Amino acid sequence: MSACVQDAPLPHRPAASPSAGPGWAGEPLRLAALLAPAAAVFAAFFLLPLVRLILIGAGGAEGWSAYLTTLVDPGHLDSLISTLALSAGVTLVTLAVSTVAGLFLVRHRFPGHALLVALLTFPLAFPGVVIGFMVIMLAGRQGLIGTITQALTGGKLVFAYSMAGLFLGYVYFSIPRVILTVMAAAEKLDPRLEEAARSLGAAPWRVVADVILPALKPALVSAGALCFATSMGAFGTAFTLATRINVLPMTIYTEFTLQANIAAAAALSVLLGLITWAALAVARSVAGTSVAAAG
Repeated sequence: MSACVQDAPLPHRPAASPSAGPGWAGEPLRLAALLAPAAAVFAAFFLLPLVRLILIGAGGAEGWSAYLTTLVDPGHLDSLISTLALSAGVTLVTLAVSTVAGLFLVRHRFPGHALLVALLTFPLAFPGVVIGFMVIMLAGRQGLIGTITQALTGGKLVFAYSMAGLFLGYVYFSIPRVILTVMAAAEKLDPRLEEAARSLGAAPWRVVADVILPALKPALVSAGALCFATSMGAFGTAFTLATRINVLPMTIYTEFTLQANIAAAAALSVLLGLITWAALAVARSVAGTSVAAAG
């Protein structure tokens, strides 16, 4: 009797997967349920409006060729070139000023240090419209610079309503964002590398060029990309100073509101978005994930 029981075949059981857990069968459903709210928000507030914007850009009389027209139209092309040149200039000046100031603030402690850092980051609290008002108060028709130059030379220097005024406003608007990134990266620099370079006889400028700047490169690239993208799409400051300023955000606003050319405004918007996205993508490939982290 016992031999019959031992020789009887055991019931078949499926082999257990090493990765299978007690609730493995329902894991995809749980992941789908967790991702569904984010996917719905992404589709409703980003994907669908973007697709709609692209279709509107091609919905005019010119069809899909409207996107090419934005690149050959003299007015639009001039606006695009002006915006690119302005954003590149703002990025370079902001990086130069913020790098010097950020390194100095990290390596020197003095009375009022914390207050100075707080004042340098104060523009973060202002929208672009307020920055534009500040530029007008500084370099407008009744501004401080005009009053001083009139008293000294008899002529009033006014540049708030030109590209120079917009350049000043964008630099003022961008410095806090870049200087905080530079300071955060400079605090992580290893001083032993600089000491080793000096001990080998390197001049101060070689220490900066060969040790400090390469170490700060990811932070500078990411901060510069964000500065460029912000300058490309900033509207509030340009709208406040827009008497004689021809930049892409103002051109889009004019086409949309004054000319009622919805297709051209949409095509220019897509072009602006593509340029900004490309700048951030290139910076991310150079600086790694620091661009996304900073953004």
